[in-house]
Amino acid sequence: MSRYLFLVLGLAIFVADASEQSPSKNTATEAHDLAYSLGASLGERLRQEVPDLQIQALIDGLKQAYQGKPLALDNARIEQILTEHEAQNAANAQLPQSEKALAAEQQFLTRENAASGVRELANGILLTELAPGTGNKPLASDEVQVKYVGRLPDGTVFDKSTQARWFRLNSVISGWNSALQQMPVGAKWRLVIPSAQAYGADGAGELIPPYTPLVFEIELLGTRH
Repeated sequence: MSRYLFLVLGLAIFVADASEQSPSKNTATEAHDLAYSLGASLGERLRQEVPDLQIQALIDGLKQAYQGKPLALDNARIEQILTEHEAQNAANAQLPQSEKALAAEQQFLTRENAASGVRELANGILLTELAPGTGNKPLASDEVQVKYVGRLPDGTVFDKSTQARWFRLNSVISGWNSALQQMPVGAKWRLVIPSAQAYGADGAGELIPPYTPLVFEIELLGTRH
């Protein structure tokens, strides 16, 4: 049986349990909260399993099936698609961890590169200008004063400056070094840095797994030799 059918059965059991446990709670608010909770549970799982899922198609299929209406695809086609998807997931599960991480990184970079206002710098670094700058650009050996926030692809903050900090450019990751040399003082940029320009195959302790692209919001406040 497909794991998606298991998931639907699990949700159905949850609904039944909720009805049995709270027979007197039948307000519109509680009905809404139950439906929302089921949707959130399903959405969280699907976000992890199918990150590029077309949400509207999901809603259409869910609504038509729930209401007993004719489906846009026949049962044989649906079963074929789910079977092929399960087979692809099983094949992906057999890949070495490094290949999975590299594939996930490439998917993330492709999505980011397609966003509005993004341009690509050398070495695959993606730049979105949040605020312009008019000052000097630092040299490779300069010190820079910055405020920044560093995030993993899922949005988790792994580093953040609580106040302006000074760094020597030749002591930071390659992605910072090359990008900040093109950044004028006063600018604020969002940078998506491929793992090859960050911590690569080694990662950084428990904070940053191997082959993880990093997202930074950086404000360049000053530079000095």
